[in-house]
Amino acid sequence: MVFVLLSFSSFSQIPLNTANTQSILYLGKGENQPLIVGLGGSEGGNAWASDYWKATRNQFIEKGYAFLAVGYFGAKGTPATLDKIALEDVYRAIAEARENPKVNKARVAIIGGSRGADLALLLGSYYDDIKCVIGLVPSHAVFPGHTDHFTSSCWTFKGKELPFVPVNEEAVPSLMQRNLRGAFEAMLQDTSAEQKALIKVEHINGPVLLVSATEDEICPSTPMSEKMMHRLKSHKFKHKFEHVAVKGRHAEPLKHFNLVFRFLEDNFAVN
Repeated sequence: MVFVLLSFSSFSQIPLNTANTQSILYLGKGENQPLIVGLGGSEGGNAWASDYWKATRNQFIEKGYAFLAVGYFGAKGTPATLDKIALEDVYRAIAEARENPKVNKARVAIIGGSRGADLALLLGSYYDDIKCVIGLVPSHAVFPGHTDHFTSSCWTFKGKELPFVPVNEEAVPSLMQRNLRGAFEAMLQDTSAEQKALIKVEHINGPVLLVSATEDEICPSTPMSEKMMHRLKSHKFKHKFEHVAVKGRHAEPLKHFNLVFRFLEDNFAVN
């Protein structure tokens, strides 16, 4: 495998050649660097490769981590829409990054926000070589893709759509009013569909941190995070799991990366 390096004063930036994703690996100067994978949300593009997240991304590198920024839709070379995104495509980008000789391939953590949090939780539940998952304003279940018709799943695995909570009649008025939280709450009245669409967080092979927003206007992230905590407890999850509910709206947890760094230091320490 050939790696092309763009060198900077304190780190190297490596664009990866990965199908259906836009992936950039950032490396510090050390050896055996644990890998943090960053996934953006429904804004699309490659959020963690943007200037907006540069300072936070560099904090990870300064703390001894390698950082992989993955765009999985709405970026060059990726699907245009958040719809039927293949988990395998994102995982292949992670697998390629792990092959870099400076990366500790046994130490992989994923952090995602909003829809990226759902993706992070799903990847952790399907791939046991992911050793830590951090979800910011996550969902506990799979929801429809972001199409005009809402009749397909956000995610696929091995060519099959993952079961999802459909848009029901009760959700339509909220959608027309652009009341996204109201729409989610109405959709979740379909408890049968909810049960089929639940993310099997108990299959994650490492510690889990969820950070929700108590006044979330997009989705009921705090109740959904509490449901995941209950699921982990009921399955006697053997790893550390924690939920922090931050007072504020949907974007508020993104201002509290101190919680993320603390959790990583306590449960995914750099060796």
